[in-house]
Amino acid sequence: MAHAILSASGASRWLACTPSARLEEQFPDSTSEYAKEGTLAHEVCELKVRKNLIEQIPTRTYNTKLKKLKENELWQDEMDKFTDVYLEYIQELVHSYSCSPAVMVEKKVDFSQYVPEGFGTADCIVIAEGTMHIIDFKYGKGVAISAENNPQMKLYALGAYLEYSMLYPIEKIKMAIVQPRLENEASESEIFVAELMDWAENVVKPLAEKAYKGEGTYIAGNHCRFCRAKATCRERARMNLEASKFEMRAGALLSDTEVGEALKMAQDLAKWAEDLKEYALTESLKGKIIPGWKAVEGRSVRAFKDTDLAIKTIVDSGIDEALLYERKQLTLAQIEKLLGAKQFKELVGELVEKAPGKPTLVLETDKREKIVNRITAEEDFNDNYEEEK
Repeated sequence: MAHAILSASGASRWLACTPSARLEEQFPDSTSEYAKEGTLAHEVCELKVRKNLIEQIPTRTYNTKLKKLKENELWQDEMDKFTDVYLEYIQELVHSYSCSPAVMVEKKVDFSQYVPEGFGTADCIVIAEGTMHIIDFKYGKGVAISAENNPQMKLYALGAYLEYSMLYPIEKIKMAIVQPRLENEASESEIFVAELMDWAENVVKPLAEKAYKGEGTYIAGNHCRFCRAKATCRERARMNLEASKFEMRAGALLSDTEVGEALKMAQDLAKWAEDLKEYALTESLKGKIIPGWKAVEGRSVRAFKDTDLAIKTIVDSGIDEALLYERKQLTLAQIEKLLGAKQFKELVGELVEKAPGKPTLVLETDKREKIVNRITAEEDFNDNYEEEK
């Protein structure tokens, strides 16, 4: 399917930086192995939902289609389990209603009434009892995506509402992102139709008109991450180079206030530097000259030409084969994948505890609750005792 200039997936960029959509047209829309892997996982998801909730696909036909997908070079057995998580989420949702909801998968939604030539593909739409659910499957494991105030999900919801509101009474829309390789629970959010339509009319429509014409002001920020122009965008360069002009005040050490300010200014610097490096390497390998830089071979790594033959040769020489391997217990997550979520819960669910996650620093706008390490009296005594010693 062709990509829209103002796509739902790119909405976080063109809504924040309206000229970026046209700027990106100068760069090839390349795909990666990760994207291809995600496409394959989506095809598996679609097949499973169709068989279990929409169509009476004969078992033999289903198995044949699934087998063909498994023949893809990007297939991994874990994909079967992760796509089951997506299916189970939708099944639980469907079965939570007393009636039989309407279920649509891989549905093209059109929101061109508000976004010029705007369309996208919603992974799954479920409608029942005045509520429409938009469920999106993410197979990536690099960045956790939140459904809260997510413009991509809201545009899917807008397009779906415009199509189905004449057939079904819809008052509220619930959005969910299922990302099983990163999060155990789906990220969920909801919005009333009146609020969605107000956003579409007063926020999306005027910005989309500017974006389609390539008008507006370039604005750099976190939304630059997936922009095709991110490496050589002058506004992003200006923002990051501006960080180097951080105003130093008196004193040998930065104050806590200055640390906070510097972190905000520098948070994109490392990412930008890596993007520049990747761009320069790619262009150098094409034969272009990046003044002051050149591409060279990196550090080589030794590897057996034929691992099986190498191991056999060593064993045949009299070395105990057991010495060449190590026995290692699977992690909790790997054991759960092996057994399946249902059997895992039945067997050892009560033996699982969830420890607090490792502290991480985020912007104060993050919705997670603030934590502070509280020193117990015993810890305080031990610290003082060690200091006195």
